[in-house]
Amino acid sequence: MNFLGSFVRFVDGLNDWIGRGVAWLVVPMVIITFLVATLRYGFSIGWVSMQESYMWLHGIVFMVGAGYTLLHGGHVRVDVFYRPASARYKAWVDLFGSLLLLLPVIIMVYVYSYPYVMTSWLRLEGSHETGGLPGLFLYKSVILVFCVLIALQGLSLAARSILVLTGHKEFEIKEEEHEGV
Repeated sequence: MNFLGSFVRFVDGLNDWIGRGVAWLVVPMVIITFLVATLRYGFSIGWVSMQESYMWLHGIVFMVGAGYTLLHGGHVRVDVFYRPASARYKAWVDLFGSLLLLLPVIIMVYVYSYPYVMTSWLRLEGSHETGGLPGLFLYKSVILVFCVLIALQGLSLAARSILVLTGHKEFEIKEEEHEGV
């Protein structure tokens, strides 16, 4: 169980660090969104590249921060039965949810996205809009990063569940850890 505990701590720490870092991209995203709206509606000025930049930043924050969201319980879940349940019940739900739902879907997303991302890299694909951003191939690569980070967090959640089910109480998820997300 020493390996599982180390794995959980490593992946949780990695996604926490990445999530806190990527959260700072919200600041330029909000500033650019404000500028786009102000310039468009106040002065009838607009740039496609500026519009694409805040959309791309939003996508990056969403995809790269997904592991952080899963780690801190910010994902969509029916809490009516989950929240008041025992730690063992939560561990079973998290174990089966990770192994039977999350991981198969993420593997499928990765497998089907990979050829599109590679084709985009081979073409050094840019925006399809005149005046758009040139690095669309880099943006599409974030899909694969998303898959890796969320899959790692799903495996960490499954490993944490196994640890809880085998009596390692220090790996139980406390409700306080989910507050403020």
